[in-house]
This record gives sequence, structure tokens and C-alpha cells, in this order.
Amino acid sequence: MIAIDMKRGLSSLGLCLAFALGIAAIQTGCKPKDKATTAAPAASGSNKPDPALTGPCGGWVKKVCDKAGEASQSCKDVKSVSELLPPSACKAASSQASYAVAKLEEKRKDCDKLVSKLCGELGKESETCKMVETQTKNFPPERCGMMLGRYNDVLAELKKMESANKPLDPGKQQMIAAADAPAFGPADSKVTIVEFSDFQCPFCSKAATAVHELKTKYGTKIHFVFRQFPLSFHQNAHLAAEASLAAHAQGKFWEYHDKVFENQKALERDALEKYAKEVGIKLEPFKKALDSKEFAAKVDSDAKLGSEVAVQGTPTMFINGKRVQNPTDTAAVSKMIDDALAGKG
Repeated sequence: MIAIDMKRGLSSLGLCLAFALGIAAIQTGCKPKDKATTAAPAASGSNKPDPALTGPCGGWVKKVCDKAGEASQSCKDVKSVSELLPPSACKAASSQASYAVAKLEEKRKDCDKLVSKLCGELGKESETCKMVETQTKNFPPERCGMMLGRYNDVLAELKKMESANKPLDPGKQQMIAAADAPAFGPADSKVTIVEFSDFQCPFCSKAATAVHELKTKYGTKIHFVFRQFPLSFHQNAHLAAEASLAAHAQGKFWEYHDKVFENQKALERDALEKYAKEVGIKLEPFKKALDSKEFAAKVDSDAKLGSEVAVQGTPTMFINGKRVQNPTDTAAVSKMIDDALAGKG
């Protein structure tokens, strides 16, 4: 899950967000109310077969949905109509399903052209091409036509996406893992994890829970670095970040980190001081640091560092320089750590 900062990310998301308006996003999460992307449909949790596929019209529905895409409007329309057709009509439709498929092919030629052109330029084995192939099936034909009309813009944004998903080079890995930020675990560990986070982002709270589980599971096998990336639309995030660094100056970062994430709906100045007192921080130097904005420049420096490695939202996590697609998924992150420890990937 990820919260996107529109002020930082708009130039690099651009039309790619328009592309994503029909996509179950690779990374989704809390976003500004005026720019929320469409979330992936929730799993039903049921193993019951789809009646539209098992009824009299099942053969016809399956062929149309296979061609149009399971989540497409055409597939949904066919399923709805199939509930009203008598068995004889279903039989006739199934026997001539090739007619419907041909009509869909004609309607979706712009979508097929879009996929072919994009994957030809992005590389057919690239992750971005795979995303385009999978998700464009669910686009209405008009959207494909619109994107062909702005093809160069779409391609440029997808190239940025592909570039952002590539592992960081050694220099950038070293840069974000430098010993100027709160961390735990030996610096010479085989696995280094760097997270860019926002204390006001709900998904960062979930990532914090995952990090706690990772610390318990891996102990000294990993080196974990915490970087600040307060999002512009979270009014209290920057001050909370400064407060966490004031806590770090007294050797209480992780205690304060946990306390703030547990109470992230209340991050005003008084609340931040209250949490400091609760975890045993000396209040006089803590308050002085906030009054003087002692750590504001360090928060901004972390955010700038994140922008240099294409961080556009939170939580963003890197494992040995490789971007983690869902930092809130402990199992997925553990799999990447296990592979890194084993020398894979």
C-alpha cells in the first residue's frame, strides 16, 4: 500500500495516473481526496462457481469474457443478459460465439494496438509491459483510443514507471543507507532495508507493524534504516517527523516511533509532547528542539533524498536497492529478505 504525494509526484505520474484510472494499481493506498485511483476489487472470499459460467449460457459467456477481460464492462453486460435468456437462445448464442468475439476484436483494435506499441517500446519481458497486457483488457475501447491520441505522453510516463522499479545502483543504495538516520541491526548485514515513511499515513502504520515483525523474526540478520518522507497533504506529518528525530537524539527513536504510529490520529504539538513523556524522553530538550526547528532541515534532507530515488509516496521500501511492491505485506517482504539472504535476486 502506498500514499502518493501529488505535489512531488504529479510531474512523474502525469498521464500515468490517467492510465491507472482503469488499473488495479500496482501500489494503492491513502491518497489525496481529489486524486484517488481506482482500487482493486475486494476478494469475495467465496469459492462458489459463477452461475453465469455454469448456466445454459456458460459457453458463450466464457468465450466473450476471455476475449474482453473478466473485469470489463462487456463481460459484465454479457453476464447480466445471460440471466434473462431462455436456454434455446443460450444454445444459439454459444454456437455462434465466434461472431461476438469477432465484434469484440473489431471494437478493441485500438486496445490491441496500444498494447502492441507500448510493449514493443518497453520490452515484452518488462514488468510494465506485463501490467499493460493484463490491465488494458479491462479498459473500455474509448480509453484506449484516448491514450493512443496521447501516445507519446503515455509512453514517457510508463518509461518513468519502469525506470523507478529498477533496482538502485550501488551508489544510490549506499546514499540512502548512510549512517545519518535511525536504524537497527548491524550496518554490515547481508540485507539492508531502507524505508521512507510518513507518521500520518495509515499505510505506514501497517508497514510499521510489518517492520516490528521483521525485527523479531530476523534480528541481527538485517540492517534497517528509517527515512522521513512527510507528505505535503498531511498537515502534522512534518512536525511528527521532527519530533521523532528529537526523540532519536535522546536514544528513544524506536519507542517514540511505535508510540506515534499507535496514536497517529492525534499528532498535534501537545500530543507529541505527551507521547514523549510517556516513553521517557526528557521534555525540556525535546520541546527546545521543536521550538527551534532543530531537525526540520534533516527531515527535508531525507525527503529530498527520497525524491532522488523516485520515491513518490509512502511507505516506500527498498531491500538491497530493490523496491518492495507492498511494504505492508510481511510475508512478501520476508520472501524478498529470505531470497537476499540466500543470495538470490
